[in-house]
Amino acid sequence: MAEKRDEEQAKQEPNAEYTAGQITVLKGLDAVRKRPGMYIGSTSGRGLHHLVYEVVDNAIDEAMAGFCSVVHVTLHEGNVVTVEDDGRGIPVDVHPTEKIPGVQLAMTVLHAGGKFDKNTYKVSGGLHGVGVSVVCALSEYLDVEVRRDGKVHHQRYERGVPVMPLTVTGKSQGTGTRVKFKPDPQIFTELAFNDDILSGRLRELAFLNKGLTIVFSDERHEQQAQEVYRYDGGLVEYVAFLCGNRTPLHDKPISFEVSRPEAEIELAMQYDDGYAENTHTFVNNINTHEGGTHLTGFKAALTRTINDYARRAGLFKKDDSLSGDDVREGLTAVLSVRVMEPQFEGQTKTKLGNSEVRGAVEVAVNERLAAFLEENPKSARVIIDKSLQAARAREAARKARDLARKKSALEGGVLPGKLADCSNSDPAMCELYIVEGDSAGGSAKQGRDRSYQAILPLKGKILNVERARIDKILSNDEIRAMITAIGTGVKEDFDLAEARYHKVIVMTDADVDGAHIRTLLLTFFFRQMPELIEEGYIYIAQPPLYRIAKGGKEFYAYSDEEREQVVKRLSNSKLDDVRGVNIQRYKGLGEMNPDQLWRTTMDPEYRTVMRVRIEDAAIASKLFDELMGDEVEPRRQFIEKNAKYVRNLDV
Repeated sequence: MAEKRDEEQAKQEPNAEYTAGQITVLKGLDAVRKRPGMYIGSTSGRGLHHLVYEVVDNAIDEAMAGFCSVVHVTLHEGNVVTVEDDGRGIPVDVHPTEKIPGVQLAMTVLHAGGKFDKNTYKVSGGLHGVGVSVVCALSEYLDVEVRRDGKVHHQRYERGVPVMPLTVTGKSQGTGTRVKFKPDPQIFTELAFNDDILSGRLRELAFLNKGLTIVFSDERHEQQAQEVYRYDGGLVEYVAFLCGNRTPLHDKPISFEVSRPEAEIELAMQYDDGYAENTHTFVNNINTHEGGTHLTGFKAALTRTINDYARRAGLFKKDDSLSGDDVREGLTAVLSVRVMEPQFEGQTKTKLGNSEVRGAVEVAVNERLAAFLEENPKSARVIIDKSLQAARAREAARKARDLARKKSALEGGVLPGKLADCSNSDPAMCELYIVEGDSAGGSAKQGRDRSYQAILPLKGKILNVERARIDKILSNDEIRAMITAIGTGVKEDFDLAEARYHKVIVMTDADVDGAHIRTLLLTFFFRQMPELIEEGYIYIAQPPLYRIAKGGKEFYAYSDEEREQVVKRLSNSKLDDVRGVNIQRYKGLGEMNPDQLWRTTMDPEYRTVMRVRIEDAAIASKLFDELMGDEVEPRRQFIEKNAKYVRNLDV
């Protein structure tokens, strides 16, 4: 009881038990500017946005501790960002051993902060990161304003160095912290913030912290935009957002919150009439893309509990049994756990390693899901019927695979006949071009470097896997050819180590049909082989749009702007033995001869290929569902909203 009273008293007294003396020091900031990639991942767009996340994480940690209710994030002209919260404010008193104010310590010393003291923050998202000091070090300037003890305190830093002492600039009514910074152009190769990327992360944080208000403002344009994120329903609202327009199979989502010694566990889940699984996991607000022990516990409990209920309720025939994939078909779930001392595996810090969390999640899901199924027999029956249909499809797919393997063995080879393979046997050195049509495939086969470039031409448009079960997917000839050529298998059979190529390059025509085929292929990879995208194996070729010739010389342009620049340059050139400039608009790859296709699109020395990345898996999944799913209305709305951005539309 005394502990509970102490906690309540701490909440009532904003500055209680949070002073500069509680900021633990782990020294070493010198290398940040020399090797920024070690601390924020990259100096491109990903690292740039990471700076914002680090500052926002501090505000969210205050919210998780119960001291912050509103966070403002604002983008200003000139690539400047402001993050403001109404938390307790970073300590401003002098640190007992470092002899500088706590706020200056947090801004200038790596791994200095209250998160290393268990009494200041019970759980924290910032433990996976590197702290606001790295933001300070990698910013041209950073201004911090702290409202605390009835005063406003201000200090400015330039490239990590304080240029003024901490100064009282006025009186304050409340408490909080305001950080304004400008990323350093000496460090970053990209400086423009993407509002879609930031809004996606801020929306996610609002879902994960129900009742917290996050205000995102973009003041960079004449028409200033503002979005307010607040979700009192928390994960239940998140699941509804992710499900979008898909038809739910049961009236209300399955949801619960459980507090255990090992972790605080929150789960929301909903089955729908689709075929894709859409599960997202978080630890202390960190998106654990690679899963971990909490996800393992959830999957094990889900499979066991549904099987146990179906047997008790007499819903199984004699030999019926559901696999993990069966019970997760059409499932959208968000699992969020809060752990006092999370242990993350791998360089990316997105896989939870705490073994005790698996058991905690497993027990919680077993108990709460079993209770839901018992209390809602109608919903339970619908869920199990869907899982049984998935099991039958899985069995049909298994038989189709077995038949295909036997057929391949009888024919003495396993690779598809249309594949023109390469001679190199090292997958890390090999690349596979998936090409639209036999004509382009013929040019690619003749123009390629046979030692390391393989060509697989596809006939027409492949099946839309967003609307099909696995048995139908595996019966499609073009999809089977891709799966066989790549070698990894799909879904539960997937094995990245079996990949025959470490670059899979989608090469389609620069027209509407080509864009559609590319989208169908990306939908297939995202739903059936997401690991290939996550590991950076999937690329999109960028063939030229125009061939421009004059005076026996030819040039290639990859955009309308580049075409205009080339034409202007040639018009003013001395190549006047030809009266005009000849411009050819490529409608298809087949219009290029093998030499041109090699020179413009396949030669590593000159080609441009775009690596496919998943910046936000939740948003990506929702977008694929809207654009490739059964519902027409979301597609119409998307087209109406984005039609103005379309250029070079060839119908």
